[in-house]
Amino acid sequence: MVIVLDSVGCGCARDAAAYGDEGADTLGHLFEREGLELPNLSRLGLLELLGRGKAELFPGAAFARMSEASAGKDTTTGHWELAGSVLEQPFDTFESFPPDLLDEIGGPFLGNRAASGTAILVELGEEHLRSGWPIVYTSADSVLQIAAHEERYGLKRLYALCQRARDVLDRRGIRIGRVIARPFTGDRAADFKRTSNRHDYSLMPPETVLNRLQAAGVATIGVGKISDIFCGSGISESHPTKSNADGMAVIEKLWAEQRAQPHLIFANLVDFDMLYGHRRDPAGYARCLREFDGWLGGFLPKVGGDFILITADHGNDPYHTGTDHTREQVPLLTVNAPVPPVDSADFTQVARLVAAHFED
Repeated sequence: MVIVLDSVGCGCARDAAAYGDEGADTLGHLFEREGLELPNLSRLGLLELLGRGKAELFPGAAFARMSEASAGKDTTTGHWELAGSVLEQPFDTFESFPPDLLDEIGGPFLGNRAASGTAILVELGEEHLRSGWPIVYTSADSVLQIAAHEERYGLKRLYALCQRARDVLDRRGIRIGRVIARPFTGDRAADFKRTSNRHDYSLMPPETVLNRLQAAGVATIGVGKISDIFCGSGISESHPTKSNADGMAVIEKLWAEQRAQPHLIFANLVDFDMLYGHRRDPAGYARCLREFDGWLGGFLPKVGGDFILITADHGNDPYHTGTDHTREQVPLLTVNAPVPPVDSADFTQVARLVAAHFED
């Protein structure tokens, strides 16, 4: 099993300054300023990895840091590299989208600029309700996000619009990593709230370890937004989730199932990033990590001789300026790895470890 703790970075990468992220350190700052203690992750080597002491390691535990080789710091780039595909050219980014592109997608739209997803709802949500025009916005990441009221505009209608946007971008050869449907509810600015019915429409990835596992007869089971990130490619079975708690419950259920076929569970827990990193909420981020650590303490005794890997896809330091991801190294925490993890290797080490496990 691979669990991605979305945005849980462990210190700025060597090239962080080129991304405007010099000094970013998601875990380091949370330990320093929030009094964070994560006893179960520490049993997998987290304290030692962060240079904050040592803990008695869980049997079979090993750890390392990884540095992203790909050009970018977004979710899609990070996950693709974890699965073995390095992106040498960054995805396309925009400060605003060309009017003719939005017309072809199905305008008119409100917004059309880089913005915080929650702030733009406060600013334009009521106008959306009056006009019926969806809100389009982006960020420093390669995303085209469309927000609309889940009930008044309609969820199916929003999904169809986002799928059209994906199709138009692909037809034009515009390499935006993700189109994201952002439904929300509420009747006025003070009450607007994004719902858990978000849906991502990603570019089709190149071949990854997931495709190779499938070809070899290994079932690849996505939990959370994994299937969205890989556009369904290489995913045998998908279990979307609405929260970290939901994701952890799904992991428990899947783990308990007795399957004759070899299988990989590949899970993304997104709340760290979506609810607390982008919103620059360190207290919430720390609480979210404590909740995962508590769950992990109950799960580790069930591992037995199986291979477990916990990592991240990028950083999102809640103390850093702005609201975007941060270019950071990520932790690699393993139990029963087929070979020892290598410090400072790139993210493709995850794909190599997974492949080596099934080769054994």
